[in-house]
Amino acid sequence: MHRSLTLAHLLVVTALFLGCGDHAPKKSYDAKALIVQKCAECHNLDMPPKTFPDEKAPPMMAVTFHVRDFMKVENPSEKRQKFIDFVTDYVINPSASKSFCDKKSLQEYGVMPSQKGKVTEDELEAIAGYMYDHYDPEKFMEIMTQRARFMALPAYKRVLETKNCLGCHGIEKDKIAPSFKRIAKKYGQADEATIIKSIENGSRGKWKGFKVIMPPFKDLNESDKKAIANWILEQAK
Repeated sequence: MHRSLTLAHLLVVTALFLGCGDHAPKKSYDAKALIVQKCAECHNLDMPPKTFPDEKAPPMMAVTFHVRDFMKVENPSEKRQKFIDFVTDYVINPSASKSFCDKKSLQEYGVMPSQKGKVTEDELEAIAGYMYDHYDPEKFMEIMTQRARFMALPAYKRVLETKNCLGCHGIEKDKIAPSFKRIAKKYGQADEATIIKSIENGSRGKWKGFKVIMPPFKDLNESDKKAIANWILEQAK
């Protein structure tokens, strides 16, 4: 009797595990790639966002911040899941009554069209989770603080930082490329144009003992090129 009961228990447990198909783990998604694939056609995804006069929908950061601000929850720990649930439902079944947008935004953009058949519920959950985590007010403030610090730098320092010039050149000592002091002494104060040309077109084989190839930096604007060239020439002093 005891043996039969044990066998019965085993059969029940096995049946329970075999019947768990409806609760199988959800597919893992690359949410960052998914939001680009499914949302970037209409929403700008940058943080801080770019805006355009003919944009189809508000920037994704604005959407996320707006929903986060106006969504009411009793327990803050529940906010992320409530956000995901809202986005998942709204994208499939959008309506003006559900929207957290102000009247002006609704008039400007209209109610988004339903994306039913274009995105799955699981994909939407992944996208909404990414939105909540990525478009975070604290991250935004950190980005803006860093941007303000960067813009307060002299132009030549912004070039040094963005192009990682000091990774190859030392200021007074050579690295894998000649130091800025050596460059300044070779060309002299009157040869700003030669340095700017090297910045624009790159250089190779100009310096004996240095095999590194300097890439061109054509994306720098004229004022930045002049600023870094003049700063380099000042190192001769």
